[in-house]
Amino acid sequence: MKVQFLPKEKIEAAAQNLLGGYRKKFGLEVDLPVPVEEILESFLGLNLEFDDLRKRLGVPDILGATWVRERRVVIDQSLDPTEDPRKEGRYRFTIAHELGHWELHRHIFEGVPGQGVLFDDSPEPSIVCRSKSRKDPMEWQADAFAGCLLMPKGAMIEAWESLNGTPEPYVAMSEIAEIFSRFGLNKNDQPIVQVAWDLATIFQVSGQAMQVRLTELGLIRLENASLDLFGR
Repeated sequence: MKVQFLPKEKIEAAAQNLLGGYRKKFGLEVDLPVPVEEILESFLGLNLEFDDLRKRLGVPDILGATWVRERRVVIDQSLDPTEDPRKEGRYRFTIAHELGHWELHRHIFEGVPGQGVLFDDSPEPSIVCRSKSRKDPMEWQADAFAGCLLMPKGAMIEAWESLNGTPEPYVAMSEIAEIFSRFGLNKNDQPIVQVAWDLATIFQVSGQAMQVRLTELGLIRLENASLDLFGR
């Protein structure tokens, strides 16, 4: 699906607008971690479900799907954090990713008739999100939105200063080199520095997602900043 180019600034603004709308409707500050389930269900009025999407859609690497006209978001049951708490970060990121599609892309599908019956007289999903399709422009935009939503810029800077006692960035080259040496990693590995793990706990995201966001915001400096938000 071809989508319009969106600069990162516009995607970040869209995430902030969603948080602002939630805050205005409920008269609440947005506490951490960002309540993505409540935003999806209570604020946007979407239905959130688990299902065995891999079996029902026949897609082995599917993470989530959105039915725009039915206002339904389904997360693959393999990400259910009640079954495996280690999936909490990936689960929350996947919800935020689907919210990105809803905010940025639903207009593409709202006027499109059903794309045929898939199962049980239900139409095919408008959007299918797979782990292997992350370089697709629409998927990249939803990834970027998810990072901005789960780790808002203002909250990140505040948490950074609270944790480190300074607004100055952390130059992580020495720690990265030490991790490579200690664990015998190869050049394609992407080690996570300790400060990213510490903040990931506060925001309930993966260490990899946190490191990407910190790098984007210039709060840490890495030799290799080409990391992937969907990593663990």
